[in-house]
Amino acid sequence: MVRVEMSALPEILTAAVANGSLLESAKTNITALLGGTVSDIAPRAVDELIKAGAWEELNDRFFKTLAFGTGGLRGRTIGRVVTQVEQGSGGPNGRPEYPCVGTATMNYYNLSRAVRGLIAYAKQFAGAERRPSLVFAHDTRHFSRDFAEFCAKVSADLGCDAYLFEGARSTPQLSFAVRELRADAGVVLTASHNPAHDNGFKAYFNDGAQIVDADAEGIIREVNAIDSEFYEVLPEAARGKITILGAEMDALYVTRLKTLLLKPSLLDGASTKIVFTNLHGTGGHINVPMLREFGFEVLTVPEQDVQDGRFPTVESPNPENAPALKMAIELAEQSGAEIVIGTDPDADRMGVAVRDAAGKMVLLTGNQIGSLMAWYRLKTCFELGWLTHANRNRALLVKTYVTTELQHAIADGFGVGIVDTLTGFKYIAAKLRKYEEAIPADKKGDYRSLTEAQTRALRLEYSRFFVFGGEESYGYLGSDAVRDKDANGAALMFAEVAAYAKSVGKTLPELMDDIYTEYGYYLEIGKSLVLEGADGAAKIQALANSYAENPPEIVDGSAVVRIRDFAKQDLFDQEGDLLPKEKMLFVDLADGRAFAVRPSGTEPKIKFYLFGKQAPGGDLLAAKASVQAGLESLWNWIEADAAQR
Repeated sequence: MVRVEMSALPEILTAAVANGSLLESAKTNITALLGGTVSDIAPRAVDELIKAGAWEELNDRFFKTLAFGTGGLRGRTIGRVVTQVEQGSGGPNGRPEYPCVGTATMNYYNLSRAVRGLIAYAKQFAGAERRPSLVFAHDTRHFSRDFAEFCAKVSADLGCDAYLFEGARSTPQLSFAVRELRADAGVVLTASHNPAHDNGFKAYFNDGAQIVDADAEGIIREVNAIDSEFYEVLPEAARGKITILGAEMDALYVTRLKTLLLKPSLLDGASTKIVFTNLHGTGGHINVPMLREFGFEVLTVPEQDVQDGRFPTVESPNPENAPALKMAIELAEQSGAEIVIGTDPDADRMGVAVRDAAGKMVLLTGNQIGSLMAWYRLKTCFELGWLTHANRNRALLVKTYVTTELQHAIADGFGVGIVDTLTGFKYIAAKLRKYEEAIPADKKGDYRSLTEAQTRALRLEYSRFFVFGGEESYGYLGSDAVRDKDANGAALMFAEVAAYAKSVGKTLPELMDDIYTEYGYYLEIGKSLVLEGADGAAKIQALANSYAENPPEIVDGSAVVRIRDFAKQDLFDQEGDLLPKEKMLFVDLADGRAFAVRPSGTEPKIKFYLFGKQAPGGDLLAAKASVQAGLESLWNWIEADAAQR
């Protein structure tokens, strides 16, 4: 193929814009990338796509610059169209040799900008008197190891000490390591449960939580000021060193996880059989040996034990989705296992299936899993005497606004507090930071070196004791020693709930029904519309904006009684803290139903959250049928309404 002459490129791009083939923004970004790249891969890939007339692919790759948001970066690392130069001689697990060229994609160009911006901010925060340190972890995705090694090298080149895990590790373990090592920042190279073609750069600050607010703004400014891959390597004496983390850090993390057990005696001689799958990711590294150590009989799905960024046995490596757990459920049926536990590639989300009284394996929703653990942990904290009538006003649950209201009823029933946050576990982590900082400095000392019992006592006396937190999207946390959702800890906490249910002669669905009987029946349904690429992104924003500009007054025959526009209104949480602005609209109906609409921050979709409920008392089966029918009708209305917007 004959190469396009670089001198002719501006004319070619201008003509493509003029005839409607190329977006103006794509033209600008192609020019910027080619002027700021250090390799010849980018110009050769762009040349190949132009010669092939692949303008739609060029628009998808260049319609924007991958923005560094509060969660970091996330995007395609393998294009819909893979160029010959990107494919090269190929890489592990059938991937291309080089990541996807583009300003809207995940590659070394964007990765270099992101890590150097984070380094620049860490240096400002650390000051001139000490050398900053950063921790890097990665999952099993395509290019994750390459990206992590690259970030560690850049950090050392620019005068920071870098800690790099020896192999794939979970996101919560990165959070723990940042806190344990007293590092200035950390990064996980992951796109969590996204499709195999995606990857990302998930940034954490010195408290082990994802960056928010002022720190996020400072880091984003530094990243946006960088428009090239070029950087000057410091003289050797000024460079940092790279330290590899392995079994020792694993052991420290597991030791802390074990403190999540409230009544370890329930697990004595546990005969519960569990099927575990890590969906080709990182979860088995910690979970399988830990659960076996506590006496559980743990089977794994051999085909899914293999760490493989293609996720070849599932359409989506997301334990929220029933098909992802299909092979594990089949193994449970063959083996008579009582529970299936699945974790996503970076092991921050956990999904489960459990056996009901009829012997059938049933999936639990993220709201049900979280509510079971919240109820059990509150009940047990009171039984152990940690919580009493005198101090219960210091204890609380934390959840997101789109997580079930059942947890409000549970908290009210125990007389403890509950706080709602915006979507994203970083906001739950921000509350944990607030509660830690509220403890007088002369009392807490080196907080991170204290035991769980010591920190609990301090929080109950001087601050607020976080009992449990979670979000409907299968993320849970039971301790403030980690500052992100933790599927490793969740697996252990859920195993304890299962052991408790077994000790009182109940299945987990029966235990769930007991909770519904006491607190009321609550049902939530999650829906989404997927719209990919440049055109899809524009449609998502237009649809989201339409709800704010033209909110409904009647929905499915019921009057709208309240609308909360989290992007425009000044809204406050239960503690009186002003909420950051977020594109989410919450609609409450006169008949008790509600729905929220929110563009996803990490996937090409707009999400809808539907809520229904019925007060306790009466026939539970009838309540379930009535609420289910009400939400199905609500979704039919929303879907038809969205098509007209």
